[in-house]
Amino acid sequence: MSTLQPSSFEFLKDLAQNNNKAWFEGQKSVFKEHQDNFKALVQEVKVGMEHKDQIEKSKVFRIYRDVRFSKDKTPYKSHLAASFTRMGAERRGGYYLHLKPGESFIAVGFWAPNKEDIFRIRKEFEMDITELEEILSDTRLKKAWGSLQGEQLKTAPKGFDRDHPNIEYLRYKQFIFTRKFTDKEVFSPNFGDKVVDSYEAIRPFFDYMSDVLTTNLNGESLL
Repeated sequence: MSTLQPSSFEFLKDLAQNNNKAWFEGQKSVFKEHQDNFKALVQEVKVGMEHKDQIEKSKVFRIYRDVRFSKDKTPYKSHLAASFTRMGAERRGGYYLHLKPGESFIAVGFWAPNKEDIFRIRKEFEMDITELEEILSDTRLKKAWGSLQGEQLKTAPKGFDRDHPNIEYLRYKQFIFTRKFTDKEVFSPNFGDKVVDSYEAIRPFFDYMSDVLTTNLNGESLL
């Protein structure tokens, strides 16, 4: 795996302190070197993932911020980020990589599901939570990702019983997992392998959610 160098984080620290167009324009060639190194890491993670899953594409996010609707008008991001998209309508869930000095993490899951998907997931949880709980208690998944995270409603969603035994799961609006990494871990030669292994560990959850979102409550395919 390609190894990101500490100099990339030094650049990001400098960018955070000099977040303006004049400084960045003078450092563009330096930034491109760091971006190319990051792209190489992303590509190798993608190749590694293709042995574990079917990946349609990877995307390296631009360094430029969209400030149109933000109170923060600084023009550049102080992190490097990429995503990996699974192939086909039958494969749901996404992979994300975020590298920033002292704040690096990877994330997986369903960040902003549409209302139809949320409703279908909740109906499944309302009916039976056994398979999901077995998946979430898997040793490998828990070691890599810990527990299910995501924004939750304060009360029961509309149309669902607030006293339902599975209400803990019915209140979720997002279904995500995150794993943090220290700077030392990011710069280690096996960082990319750790990312790939972590992504692989979430597959049982992705397979379950994909099955839910591509079938009706009778188990009949919607595709």
